[in-house]
Amino acid sequence: MEAFSGFSSPCLKTPGFLRNTRKHGVGIIRASVAVEQQTEKTKVALIRIGTRGSPLALAQAYETRDKLMATHSELAEEGAIQIVIIKTTGDKILSQPLADIGGKGLFTKEIDEALINCEIDIAVHSMKDVPTYLPEKTILPCNLQREDVRDAFISLSAASVADLPAGSTVGTASLRRKSQLLHKYPSLNVLENFRGNVQTRLRKLNEGAVQATLLALAGLKRLNMTENVTSILSTDEMLPAVAQGAIGIACRSNDDKMANYIASLNHEETRLAVASERAFLETLDGSCRTPIAGYAYKDEDGNCIFKGLVASPDGTRVLETSRKGLYAHEDMVMMGKDAGKELLSRAGPGFFGRALMDLLIF
Repeated sequence: MEAFSGFSSPCLKTPGFLRNTRKHGVGIIRASVAVEQQTEKTKVALIRIGTRGSPLALAQAYETRDKLMATHSELAEEGAIQIVIIKTTGDKILSQPLADIGGKGLFTKEIDEALINCEIDIAVHSMKDVPTYLPEKTILPCNLQREDVRDAFISLSAASVADLPAGSTVGTASLRRKSQLLHKYPSLNVLENFRGNVQTRLRKLNEGAVQATLLALAGLKRLNMTENVTSILSTDEMLPAVAQGAIGIACRSNDDKMANYIASLNHEETRLAVASERAFLETLDGSCRTPIAGYAYKDEDGNCIFKGLVASPDGTRVLETSRKGLYAHEDMVMMGKDAGKELLSRAGPGFFGRALMDLLIF
């Protein structure tokens, strides 16, 4: 575990990218959709970017916008790119654990529908929210360069997970984190329905609802909020979610202009890693309530290393596997599929309880 020395305790600090939103326009709510309101004379946008409205989702949309502006001069003009905020099912229902809501694409469905209905031109997603299938009439030809895949430990009272006293409560909405945490530290309690955006979870921590929480380091970096991090868990301590830290950009399958725009932003190493991990998830049928983790990366020799994990929700049983091969699309997809088949075989039919639940759980 890597310590973040000198970092202060969690605080509700405004993310850096939001401090200057006035010059870009202010989001206004209209039913479930909010459109960035232009401060200058209204003009027709060349690209309308669809996104969720959380600070992290907006940070990812702004990152996409900035890369498009830097790459294509016609998009750098004022008003050429518009941000459209869309509220998803996952955003609307916060009182229940994700596993109990049901339905695939909890954080993507409404955005995909807006894309298909031509209300937006491209959709920006956190790849770990994207189901292993894509809706008809859409493609996802671009992954931006991946951020740090590791998980961050945040606490006001302990320097690391190992330092938490027995009986301490850790808040997380992730079955993946819960199972791996309880596997190594069975004396801890986990508050499962610890939901909300990053700011909300940090506020709950500050208010004493839990003694610690775990968050994706990628999100904290994108929000310029790493001062809240107590320490970082290595991937050996906590294997990340499939596609954690990766941003995906989708468009309509018949829109060559948008496909060319976003394909120019693609980071191929990230795209291949995500494809490998999603092949693993798809093989396991990640629609069950079983915690799943997967991580593909390039080693110092340029080869692909893939690590996969499934676990029981209570952490009493964890199955792991790994693969090594060429860092090439066909080889990496096969590695992911093969690893998934192995774990399915080792787990047996009883392991994947409630396997018909139509929900991606990370």
